[in-house]
Amino acid sequence: MAITIHHAFLPHTDAGAALGFYRDTLGFEVRKDVGHGNLRWITVGPPGQPGTSIVLHPPAVDPGITEDERGAVLALIAKGAYTAVTLATDDLDGLFERLAAAGADVVQEPIDQAYGVRDCAFRDPAGNLVRINQLA
Repeated sequence: MAITIHHAFLPHTDAGAALGFYRDTLGFEVRKDVGHGNLRWITVGPPGQPGTSIVLHPPAVDPGITEDERGAVLALIAKGAYTAVTLATDDLDGLFERLAAAGADVVQEPIDQAYGVRDCAFRDPAGNLVRINQLA
């Protein structure tokens, strides 16, 4: 039995900015773009990997949460403390330079970590932490 990760979910607070980062800067494909009223769910993923996607979704839209809870979620997102994703590449330094040149919010330049991983980190337009590892 094989188990894979099919979708991961990250909130966005601005669909256009999210597309600008994930599609235009990272180079991900847009697989679905679904709207409902003023809400928008965008599924993106790396080219050539149709089985792995990130769903960029409007945060805190569940009708079962209170306005105070919705405010708390939005505050955590704005601080960059709500969620994160880790990507991997075979050219960490090249990808770092491309993202930095495009104006992405740099959190950490490429570094060899004490635990054996070389990585860097950015924040996406919503504030989500995007960590990128160098493939071995």
